[in-house]
Amino acid sequence: MKPFTTLSFVACFLLLCFGYCKKRNSAEDNIYRINGTIASNGISRTYLLNLPPDYYKNGSFPLVIALHGGGGGGLQFESKTGLTEKANAEHFVIVYPDGFPGPAKNRSWNAGSCCGAAQADNIDDVGFIKQLIAFLKANYKIDPARIYVTGHSNGGMLAYRLASELSDEIAAIAVNSCTMVVTAAIHPSRPVPVLHMHSALDEKVPFSGGIGITGAYYPPVDSVLNVWAAINACGNPPQTTNFNTYIFRQWVNCSSKATVQLYLTNDGGHSWPGGQSDNPNADPPSTAINADNLLWSFFQKYTL
Repeated sequence: MKPFTTLSFVACFLLLCFGYCKKRNSAEDNIYRINGTIASNGISRTYLLNLPPDYYKNGSFPLVIALHGGGGGGLQFESKTGLTEKANAEHFVIVYPDGFPGPAKNRSWNAGSCCGAAQADNIDDVGFIKQLIAFLKANYKIDPARIYVTGHSNGGMLAYRLASELSDEIAAIAVNSCTMVVTAAIHPSRPVPVLHMHSALDEKVPFSGGIGITGAYYPPVDSVLNVWAAINACGNPPQTTNFNTYIFRQWVNCSSKATVQLYLTNDGGHSWPGGQSDNPNADPPSTAINADNLLWSFFQKYTL
């Protein structure tokens, strides 16, 4: 009996250990960062996906689609903005798609009349983002009512186009250092809340409009925001508050409470407010506002 008892004890111990080790290894094997690829219109498109630390423990999560500027990339935009740290702290999924590389590998987005090879080759970036949203909703724990888009420069321009053409998928947008360059009248199926951040010192995409970084004409941001205020049926003129380092303007009493907001800083330039400068020749980031904090505070107010 004694050998049998000893063997039984050892067997039970091993089974318990195996169960514990398997559970422990399973948790350690959870994947939180995915470099993925999707075929869109016969083109291989890439993205970087980051899942928050509690992804495997909890239910559905908001999704933020972060669009880099012209010449950048998903990994570069992540490093520049610090948005992954914000996503991990605030428990949302974030994806960084890569723009169309073109022959020179200089990534860009087709936002309408801008920019680069994506616009020249009429790349269907709206279709790509629509496919990406569908894929992420089908394969990850994404709340379909809480999908948001942010973008810088050319990425912000595409965000405006997405707000027009995919308004049934996107709850709100927050953009920086950009304008809207769509080539056709916009008719979103629902009002879309808009947060726009810009520096008065930005010469690459001038806030007041004019010739910018690509040598093309960019519409003034005020005109763009007035368009969205009209679309969102904002009943009154905007309320403007002047602070020492920035101006805050807000269109209120809008249909479905789809507010339009503007932060116009007196510092910085064509850069991500509160972010990092990833190029010694780049404009310094604004310290008057923090884009990550502002956009997440704005997004949390809205669902489809």
